[in-house]
Amino acid sequence: MLPIVYQDAHLIAVDKPAGLLVHRSALDAGETRFALQRLRDQVGRRVWPVHRLDRGTSGVLLFALDAASAHALALAFEAGQVRKTYLAVVRGWPPAAGTVDHPLGRLPDDARGPRGIREQPALTQFHTLARHVLPLPDRGFPDTRCALVELQPATGRRHQLRRHCKHMAHPILGDASYGKGALNRAVASCLGISRLWLHALRLELAHPASGAPLVLAAPPDATWSRWLEAGPR
Repeated sequence: MLPIVYQDAHLIAVDKPAGLLVHRSALDAGETRFALQRLRDQVGRRVWPVHRLDRGTSGVLLFALDAASAHALALAFEAGQVRKTYLAVVRGWPPAAGTVDHPLGRLPDDARGPRGIREQPALTQFHTLARHVLPLPDRGFPDTRCALVELQPATGRRHQLRRHCKHMAHPILGDASYGKGALNRAVASCLGISRLWLHALRLELAHPASGAPLVLAAPPDATWSRWLEAGPR
């Protein structure tokens, strides 16, 4: 069963595990497990996805329980009225804080967004929470620097966080598309865990029915303990 972090008459939010698709996709035609179908069967009623997380990303995933709420929430996400906070582990030691203001081109298989536009503005704020060193040789160095960062995207472009981290030369560990395969495999072997180190920690939004402020949170699971225990360096 999917862990439910919030539910009322209009909304339901779950803590999606890493590796689970949100819904069916032509890119994953052989997959048979989806958060949408699992949640529908779990609660015994129709649910509407209002945003999406990449397959490898864990954390807060929000659904609506009626069409009107789904429409209102979709508009709120599109207008940037939902504050999103993620945790990630990246290669290297980024600055203490900063902003990535880097337009992103539309991916070939992306059905979202206006057609004919080659690039769209994309903005991400980041804060470095802790710095770590793994005993893995990397690029001629005897060890690998990595950092736990908080990411807050102000826009919602496809793969925005993963692409922005790559753009600032600090790719997310475990990212098969935008990271380094050899390093990802070495990190997975060192930790005994193979995953994309990206977690949707929190959503802050106005409730679509009442307008009241709502905070939905899913703390990272025990696999994140190594990254969370150390303080800033």
